[in-house]
Amino acid sequence: MSNDSIPRFSISELNQAIANLLERGFAPRFLLDATVVKPQLKKGHLWMSLSDGSASIAAVIWASQLARISHRPNDGDGVVVVGKLNVWVARASLTVQVLDLRPSLSTVLRQFEQVSNRLQGEGLLDPSRKRPLPPLPRRVAVLTSEPSSALADLLRTAAERWPATDLLLVPIPVQGAVEARICQTLTELARRASDWGLDAVLLARGGGSREDLALFDSEAIARAVAACPLPVVSGIGHEDDTTVVDLVADHRAATPTAAMVALLPDRHSALAQQQQRRLHLSQQLVWRLRITRTQLNQRRTELEPLHPLRLLTRRREELQRWQHLLTLLSPQHWLERGFVLLRNRNDRLITTISEVELGEEVNLELADGKLSAQITGAAPRDATTQAQQH
Repeated sequence: MSNDSIPRFSISELNQAIANLLERGFAPRFLLDATVVKPQLKKGHLWMSLSDGSASIAAVIWASQLARISHRPNDGDGVVVVGKLNVWVARASLTVQVLDLRPSLSTVLRQFEQVSNRLQGEGLLDPSRKRPLPPLPRRVAVLTSEPSSALADLLRTAAERWPATDLLLVPIPVQGAVEARICQTLTELARRASDWGLDAVLLARGGGSREDLALFDSEAIARAVAACPLPVVSGIGHEDDTTVVDLVADHRAATPTAAMVALLPDRHSALAQQQQRRLHLSQQLVWRLRITRTQLNQRRTELEPLHPLRLLTRRREELQRWQHLLTLLSPQHWLERGFVLLRNRNDRLITTISEVELGEEVNLELADGKLSAQITGAAPRDATTQAQQH
């Protein structure tokens, strides 16, 4: 074979050809079951190795993506990774860019065991500390996501079983890095339980994989449930799923619907009993019912200023004001006014001319898109100009 028939490359050309081949021939996204090895945070980026015991590969979560990932892995954690390949042409090195990351089932079960063992040692899982549920709850705080199929089932079950109970819906996120928000909500409910006339708390989350329910293995959430002054009913996941929150709650139900069934009486059974009693009641019972009705009307009048709709209306108006303010302060608003964001090839924001070099390629972000450009000159502001501007 003559040399003329053999392709000739420079090192850069060879590395670029390899990168192009992988980008065209490999899946744009893929899943990896792996163990995290030596995660390290460097300049906002999380670097690690992913291993299956016999092989490993370098991986990185860029800082821009790290803020959106709910699970922060530790050394030795099993994870499921959504990633794509990155080829560094300068060194011909291969890296997995992590787009999303979740704990594997083994990691979830290990966390469940560790947290439950700690709480067991403190007596928080002792059956003797569990409180009985109110027989006829007047108002129940329902903590779940909105909208969701679990919420629809809860409302339908409540209407069928005991519509006299007032449900105070408290929307909460049930997936992702929301541990602090759930704890804050439980703390606020505990503080205002008496003012709101609450008799119990129902914490529900619809079905999902055991990994999706790992949020409710949180030690902080479990302690917030244990500290609640009201009886707490948990209905998380499916019948076979058990979380740490289930163990701490005063009553654990297999599903959200079963939790509402456990908390509310059955109106059909109650109606049958009532009809039987009415056969033996006298005029005295009629008189007592009138007194009770008057008392209930008085109570309703007292509770009207605390109606959730009024509280929600004020909260909604406040949120709208904040939303308008955030819109005015958003980068997009400034871009629409004619400002431009300048970034280098690594998508890093450039704020001073010392961060770029002549001939360097940069990206300009405008309100309606992005432009690529090359630095052909630089003119720093002199001291006189800066003084005039100040």
